[in-house]
Amino acid sequence: MASKRSTADPFAPHGHDHDACVQTALAAAATSCARDGKRLTPLRRRVLELVWRSHRPVGAYDLLALLQVERGRVAPPTVYRALEFLRHQGLVHRLDSLNAFIGCDRPGHGHQGHFLICQQCGAAVEVRDGNLSGAIDRLADRSGFAIAAETVELTGHCAGCRD
Repeated sequence: MASKRSTADPFAPHGHDHDACVQTALAAAATSCARDGKRLTPLRRRVLELVWRSHRPVGAYDLLALLQVERGRVAPPTVYRALEFLRHQGLVHRLDSLNAFIGCDRPGHGHQGHFLICQQCGAAVEVRDGNLSGAIDRLADRSGFAIAAETVELTGHCAGCRD
């Protein structure tokens, strides 16, 4: 059964203002890049805006197709370089299981990425839980392991798709 929730963010509460969500993400990106002395070029900004057009992960080739509609010929390395810049700036996360990218709603804050990904509608949401982060840190400490990067991807079905 199709979800009755917003296509912008199936995990968001009723009344989610996605346009404000996108504008907040773009403003935060501009602030973060300016603070770090990095350039948020028009292309990088547009790629970020396209990633944020929904809360569903988007692949590099999907972004390439969207950019080609707008700009004509765009080479794949152009998109990959923009995504890599955005990822290094903490503005997007890469979801390995989907080979796709999703916007980060806390740019400039080094943090672990924990995601709930709906297998039916494709929505993904970043979640924060100190207990999960603490458990992972304690496990690593007990093992003498130094975590360099942490992304946890949990797949299942969102409430809208389970109904």
